[in-house]
Amino acid sequence: QVQLVESGGGLVQAGDSLRLSCAASGRTFGPNAMGWFRQAPGKEREFVAAISWSGVIIYYADSVKGRFTISRDNAKTTVYLEMNSLKPEDTAVYYCAVTRAAAPLRSRDRYDYWGQGTQVTVSS
Repeated sequence: QVQLVESGGGLVQAGDSLRLSCAASGRTFGPNAMGWFRQAPGKEREFVAAISWSGVIIYYADSVKGRFTISRDNAKTTVYLEMNSLKPEDTAVYYCAVTRAAAPLRSRDRYDYWGQGTQVTVSS
């Protein structure tokens, strides 16, 4: 079993930045891609970003490209999401997830373990 714990969420104003962290523990397995998803009230959980085990292959949703940066520290089994130029439409609960695949994936159905989520609220 793998446990994922997100942190770093909060309430910010439009244009501000936040850095989310996701620490993995338990029976971690590798090499594994990890991803970030988000879910706004009344909407489905959507893909935000994903990174391969090596960190070389990275995907972003079009809505965050150029503003968000995903990275990982395999020594610390942690993945990060640096969010800049935040907009009110970025408001959501952000979840990290890990997949048994080494390559990053956009589909949430392909991820095997999920964190509990961290709230990000961006005021206008």
